[in-house]
Amino acid sequence: MAKKIAPMLAEFLKQESAGGVVLMFAAVLGLLAANSGLSSSYQAFLDMPFTVSLGDVGVSKALLLWINDGLMALFFFVVGLEVKREVLEGQLSSWRQCALPLFAATGGMALPALVFLGINYDTPENLSGWAIPAATDIAFALGVLALLGNRVPYALKALLLAIAVIDDIGAIVIIALFYSKSIDWNLLWAALGVLFVMAMLGRARVAQSWPYVILGLVLWLLVLKSGVHATLAGVAAALTIPMTSRDKRPLEDMEHALHPWVAFMVVPVFAFANAGVSLSGIELAAFAAPLPLGIAAGLVIGKQLGIFGFAWMAVKLRLASLPQDVSWAHVHGLSLIAGIGFTMSLFIGNLAFADAEQIDAVKLGVLTGSLIAAIAGIWLLSRIAKRDKAEK
Repeated sequence: MAKKIAPMLAEFLKQESAGGVVLMFAAVLGLLAANSGLSSSYQAFLDMPFTVSLGDVGVSKALLLWINDGLMALFFFVVGLEVKREVLEGQLSSWRQCALPLFAATGGMALPALVFLGINYDTPENLSGWAIPAATDIAFALGVLALLGNRVPYALKALLLAIAVIDDIGAIVIIALFYSKSIDWNLLWAALGVLFVMAMLGRARVAQSWPYVILGLVLWLLVLKSGVHATLAGVAAALTIPMTSRDKRPLEDMEHALHPWVAFMVVPVFAFANAGVSLSGIELAAFAAPLPLGIAAGLVIGKQLGIFGFAWMAVKLRLASLPQDVSWAHVHGLSLIAGIGFTMSLFIGNLAFADAEQIDAVKLGVLTGSLIAAIAGIWLLSRIAKRDKAEK
């Protein structure tokens, strides 16, 4: 089994790393568009209304919301496929394998939230953003780590991937529990009925993708209209896809087919649409405001304390062990890289706030914190690589 998983993991890391580079380019492009003569056209493009209807049933939203509610549902569908595969056959399939990333990811979600709340305790209008720095952008983080090539151990990349998968699970739970609107229970029950049918198809090991596609679209529409965030439909649908069906592996086939689209289109489009914060007139004092400061500090300081601290405690208590060729210095560098919240942090920020000024402050904090974390992580891991090379 391990021999089968290793090539799949290598291919996955390769795709995510390449996607991370495209993601960086898209984010910079969005930032440039928002701070150039194209800023009004950029905003008008994102505000452009777009309607999809079939008979009396339809959805009308601004293009930005289609990206955040529609395209990101596909992203979360792939996340769901990835989580199911990792739990059943991969990095999270046994306690020995998942112990260290589980403890590290738990600390990496809890401590950034506490840092944010500590800085924003006396600004109650900001408290709903507590989960923003708890997120890790797997594509961006792996893309940054890929810049170091073989100078970092492969086991460190696998550890980062496992932590990010658990982080994604945490983000899904947080969105479901804390960032859903008032719920239309009739529509939600209808959505659960559709999900039950999909689960029965999965249990029967139906390998064809078209029933899941059709029912998945119906599920997405019902969840969207119910008031629960629509991206959760993507995760729920993914969990119904069977791992095996006779001599086929439907889940892996679907994951491999969708990964390039998500890595090279969905996530970069989201980054382009959401990274565009205008820096015109912003003074240094703006970075010290509680909201952006809490987010940036959570990503840079909270992630370090959480991931490194919880991992260290787990190993010292003999609840987990470090992977081969991975040192504590490597784990420290990883904890910095994991502070790149970017896509997921921006996504949660859009759920937490509706006010335009607060959303701009979120973007400022996320971009600042993610940039500092990326630079610091690359610097530290580069120094470790040079030291290790000199000692050989």
